[in-house]
Amino acid sequence: MAYSYQDDSTYFAQVAEDLQELAEQELATLGATDLRPGFRGLYFTASLRTIYSINLHARLVNRVLAPIKFFNCHSDKYLYQQALKIEWADFLTPDHTFAVFANVSNSAIRHSKFAALRLKDAIADYFRTQFGVRPSVDTREPDLWVNLHIARNRATISLDTSGGSLHRRGYRVSAVEAPMVETLAAAIIKQSGWDGSQPMYDPFCGSGTLLCEGYIHASNQPAAMLRKKFGFERLPDFDKSLWREVRGESLKNKVPLKRGIISGSDISLAAVEAARTNCSAIDADRAIEIKQKDIFDVQKIEGQAIFCNPPYGIRMRKGEDLSLFYKRFGDFLKQRCCGSSAYIYFGERKYLKNIGLRSSWKVPLSNGGLDGRLAKFELY
Repeated sequence: MAYSYQDDSTYFAQVAEDLQELAEQELATLGATDLRPGFRGLYFTASLRTIYSINLHARLVNRVLAPIKFFNCHSDKYLYQQALKIEWADFLTPDHTFAVFANVSNSAIRHSKFAALRLKDAIADYFRTQFGVRPSVDTREPDLWVNLHIARNRATISLDTSGGSLHRRGYRVSAVEAPMVETLAAAIIKQSGWDGSQPMYDPFCGSGTLLCEGYIHASNQPAAMLRKKFGFERLPDFDKSLWREVRGESLKNKVPLKRGIISGSDISLAAVEAARTNCSAIDADRAIEIKQKDIFDVQKIEGQAIFCNPPYGIRMRKGEDLSLFYKRFGDFLKQRCCGSSAYIYFGERKYLKNIGLRSSWKVPLSNGGLDGRLAKFELY
């Protein structure tokens, strides 16, 4: 049985809305062609080699879906009937686990959870009929992620070639309150144009997400290097030798970094310890240096690229007046950071006015529903 993605080599990358333009550039660089926008992502054409490479390297994409069946869908009964016709044994056995995630809009089937349940029932009943036993559902770490999208009564059933969200790099072993999402941190690094030729410093490093993403970018290390398995390994046309070749080539292209080219600090000892733990998972060069320090005790940061996600909202210190904090931080940048460029993420954009500096540019980047802004400041 041939599936939709095999017929036309078309896949779909789920991407945050604010990151679509950057993600399109990244996908094109990794070999994707015929890129075009879709609902919360991008359609593209790719070979199997390119799909393996995208899943291994992409830093701005959440998931890559391989469509296996399209059909008009005006009822849950028809959804069930069409899903039952798919040869699910091509993708898993009764010993494997699976999970279904769904999105429904402007359709006769109104609820995503109900749609997901009907698809789950079809998969389970297929195996009961064929083998007398069904695979179990595991919504945390399944062997196979199945995606259902229904828009205007047009259904698409896809398989997640990533095997879970790609933002989970595997290095975040330890975390502090409200850590930055990895794809957002990667977008900040990408948007800045920083390439590792000058030192990078994060004075509010938290659990080290910006430091880790900076290291992955500058060292040309695969973002998903620590990932144990990928969803494409469950596809019927999975080429094990080709995957081994792609992975081997990617490791050869890694660039060693000098110690101290990436550094950070935080006033919290717990944050520093978390950042050190996380960075050690990917930093074989021991290039990242992290210290416990209050930002206002730092004497100077000159000739560096400053990246930071300062306190805001749930990240603020108890009882602190954030408007005064941002004014003080702005004074620090003006007085002690000559010759540097600062890329500051404002989780709450209202604090932009308190920093007292004119930005070179600013771009919208949302974070967990917050309407954030990334701003660049040239510090002369």
